[in-house]
Amino acid sequence: MCGIAGIMHHDANRPVDPEQLVAMAAIQSHRGPDGFGYKTQAGIGFAHARLSIIDLNPNRGRQPFASEDGRYLIAHNGEFYDYKRLRADLTSRGYQFVTKSDTELVLHLTERLGLMGALPHLRGEFAFALYERDSARLTLVRDRFGVKPLYWTMTDEGLIFGSEIKVLFAHPAVRRTFSPAGLYHQLMQTMVPGTTCFEGVHGVQPGQMVICERRDGALRVRTQPYWDVDFPCPGDRHILREDEYIETLRQHFVEAIQLRLEADVPVACYLSGGIDSCSILGVAAACQQSPVKAFTIGFDDGDYDETAIAQEMAAAVGADQEILMVPGHELYNHFARTIWHTERSIYNTFTVAKLLMSEYVHQAGYKVVVTGEGSDELFAGYPQLRLDMILHGMDHASPTERAELESWLQESNQLFKGNLLAQERLNDVALTECIGFTPSCLQSWLSSAPLVMPLLSPDYQQTLATYSPGEAIANTLNSQQLAGRHPLDKAQYVWIKTQFESQVLGWAGDRVDMANSLEARPAFLDHPLVEFAVTVPPSLRFRDRKDKYILRETMKELLPATLYNRQKFAFMAPPAHTDPVKQTAMLTLAKQYLSAAAIAATGLLNPAAVAALFNRHQHRRTPVAEQVQLDAMINHLLSVQILHEQFIAADVPKIAQERARTLGWQAATVTA
Repeated sequence: MCGIAGIMHHDANRPVDPEQLVAMAAIQSHRGPDGFGYKTQAGIGFAHARLSIIDLNPNRGRQPFASEDGRYLIAHNGEFYDYKRLRADLTSRGYQFVTKSDTELVLHLTERLGLMGALPHLRGEFAFALYERDSARLTLVRDRFGVKPLYWTMTDEGLIFGSEIKVLFAHPAVRRTFSPAGLYHQLMQTMVPGTTCFEGVHGVQPGQMVICERRDGALRVRTQPYWDVDFPCPGDRHILREDEYIETLRQHFVEAIQLRLEADVPVACYLSGGIDSCSILGVAAACQQSPVKAFTIGFDDGDYDETAIAQEMAAAVGADQEILMVPGHELYNHFARTIWHTERSIYNTFTVAKLLMSEYVHQAGYKVVVTGEGSDELFAGYPQLRLDMILHGMDHASPTERAELESWLQESNQLFKGNLLAQERLNDVALTECIGFTPSCLQSWLSSAPLVMPLLSPDYQQTLATYSPGEAIANTLNSQQLAGRHPLDKAQYVWIKTQFESQVLGWAGDRVDMANSLEARPAFLDHPLVEFAVTVPPSLRFRDRKDKYILRETMKELLPATLYNRQKFAFMAPPAHTDPVKQTAMLTLAKQYLSAAAIAATGLLNPAAVAALFNRHQHRRTPVAEQVQLDAMINHLLSVQILHEQFIAADVPKIAQERARTLGWQAATVTA
């Protein structure tokens, strides 16, 4: 797992500055502290910061890689599983490998099948750049779910890309400013797929290629999907017996974990109190000869702490468990450091806790962990998804039965009301027209839009007067993947395309894990497993008030009874209003970043509205659900002010150059 960067000039005769490539690698050295490399050709250059996990030889594994004939150039971040079998197959066909790295697969698969033919064979999480010399074509490719980040922007000089936004900003030609719509979305949590909070900075979307070609002295960019989550229409779903679904899921799940335990370094597991990570730990423990290492986060608030169940699971399988207890008030002390890595706003400080956990795991000597992300997305684990099933997907249920189920769901998720679940039902016209209803996973955030608008400065408010965040999101969704699908399929698809990519896999996943050079491998996102999971009927995802029913039944004999019978509990850190000490820590940070002077310096926010929001948050009569929502909004306000300080006010190119000097990374130290 690594960080990549690159430059492609409009003018093919204009050489790429190697020192610029080195600086772009250095600013993301947390992603790859084990070495760096760069290569240049006519008008193009790639750079790479390496985290050595497969093929630890520092010279043999150094990227970027070039094909023997010079036709192809690649820089890759991520892992391709099943690479040994693929390498053996290609070797038997006469292809010669000079490394043991999984990256080299792409060069030979592309030679044999072309890039589009190669992509179906790539199994794992990845983001890579491939340059084809003969066609002067650069292709940026991101994995099917967006586990690995990849950004790009166009400047007067040409296209700049990198694994993180700061990599782009390390180039002096890249303009650094907030996008009005991006800023608006930062304050309401949900993002428009493919966008960022910065003007002109785009994210390569999951399952997508961004293709850049030089035509008549200028670069032309187009996008092309190569994969999507494809829930079958009800009439096309071939129904199996329940035991057949269970056995097939078991087969895929075990294989996915076996593949993710493959590395040339030790592999550990993240362990919470959920059935996802507990199931992974149980299978991983059976796969390994020695006790599997498990790391757990604990909180000093019993409503949010899951360590007891995690300990029960670890003991059941003989895992070697370590627990990091994180005091709630400590989280705001690391808030700004976390934002440097997330590069976007966060609504809950569990992101900070994840950063502290990855730091702890790194210090324990591990570079790789297997994680449970994806299970809730595939098997309807979140309360928002189950709510949509109850409201829109249970035609056989009477109104009374649906009302009872909704009441049960709301009552059992009171802790998250105002956050995961909206206080009041919301109907967004554009989303309802596109999907058939407004998914509950977006309602809580879209419902904050009227509260967010007054928080913006008058100039931003004027610019956004006619802007519709729901419509902007709806316009990015593939209507063909929604048409004719079951309502639960639609809800899961929308979540996967919006919050899952930007939140769960982004600022709560890769960004805070790789902040400490830790590769996270989400086993549930093995695409053969996913392609089977979408065929599982909705009634086997949510049944008898059990979320993730099919997974529970598959892992029933492995899980402690306490866990098997427990409803899904979202991993969250206690909000600030729940703890006077934590609230004091939050207010201390607010004095630094949300004072009238600090707000005036950035020009992003309306100081009177921000002050009114804090007064409402502090008022003892404010309902708890509203306090939860206001907690999130305060975290967003802090985030955007910190983002301005770190990425707009700061001299990012200079920071990158200084980082390269500190590391001793220089263009002359590698062969270009």
